[in-house]
Amino acid sequence: MAIKLKKICVFTGTRADYGLLRPLMREIQTHPALSLLLLVSGTHLSPEFGMTVREIETSGFVADEKVEILLSSDSSTGVSKSIGLGLIGFSEAMGRMSPDMLVVLGDRYEALAAAISAMISRIPIAHIHGGETTTGVVDEAIRHAITKMSHLHFTSTDEYRRRVIQLGEDPGRVFNVGALGIENIRSCALLDRHALEKEIDFRLGANSALVTFHPATLEPDASRDQFAQLLSALDRHNELRIIFTKANADMDGRVINQMIDNYVAVNSRRAVAFASLGQLRYLSAMREVNLVLGNSSSGIIEAPSFGVPTVNIGERQKGRVRAASVVDCAPNAEAIAQAIKRCLALEFAATARRTVNPYAKEGTARAIAEYLAEACPVPLKKDFYDLHPDQAR
Repeated sequence: MAIKLKKICVFTGTRADYGLLRPLMREIQTHPALSLLLLVSGTHLSPEFGMTVREIETSGFVADEKVEILLSSDSSTGVSKSIGLGLIGFSEAMGRMSPDMLVVLGDRYEALAAAISAMISRIPIAHIHGGETTTGVVDEAIRHAITKMSHLHFTSTDEYRRRVIQLGEDPGRVFNVGALGIENIRSCALLDRHALEKEIDFRLGANSALVTFHPATLEPDASRDQFAQLLSALDRHNELRIIFTKANADMDGRVINQMIDNYVAVNSRRAVAFASLGQLRYLSAMREVNLVLGNSSSGIIEAPSFGVPTVNIGERQKGRVRAASVVDCAPNAEAIAQAIKRCLALEFAATARRTVNPYAKEGTARAIAEYLAEACPVPLKKDFYDLHPDQAR
């Protein structure tokens, strides 16, 4: 008699979460007790953001459902409408797929819509990267909301595991497995410097930076000014050759992307921009540059594993656990320029090469797949886990 496989639906809405989820998707795909379903949405289906669904499909995965939700707007109204479209489309898609569990990663509004749809459809949810804090963006609240809708939790550090438990989740369902991004670094056959330069048609030179800057969505109208300050700081370091990766589909993201295009047009001899580098080229670039610059979580989580310094700007990532290779600075040109100077110094570069990444653990994807296989089916009802008064202090 054939064993009935447990159907695990993985949701991906951006290039960033797909890059992290990819090794887990492979583990689910090859696990003897699991069957992979894939729900694709968000920027993956947008030509403006690189139509990255093609990268998913050329990697050997099948998009079982594609749900378009993006509008030609990065306003708060546009994002809210996209969430509404997601609720409609995702609920219909899950009805057709009928998964035993939904896996979502992180804190974006696309993931929130997917989680709400699963919750109402009585589909258990497994959440990856819960318990983290990013107090400069609305994603902070979204992440914790998804935690409360979820039944299994896979955190990236012990501190984040304690925070999920503090939110009332049963410790027996909360597992510190490390960060999936670190596993990608270990498993990918990255491009060497020469191959990377050929792939992106850009020479790195003696000093180079990988720049990714997303809107700080809890600071209204600040994105344009903050990014202008970053560009001003780059002008003070004209020795740097710059690779820009563009912002996600967040509120005011298009403002930043237009500023990138304008800057590259004026500085085409030392700067290049991409809507999406793809995982292989992005990680290869991160390894080969002299510093990572901006406010992306990849500068906090992945860059330390390469021993590459990070300049983290502003409060978008405020609250995350940091390695010694990360330098925080205010979002003004002087502070950013000084932080760049510090990271380029030989002494700090040597410190970064020796840093220990707090997000690193062995076998993250396999551990998650095993927990999914063992736990499924997960009871939908769950009690609120109260901390002992001494624990709450």
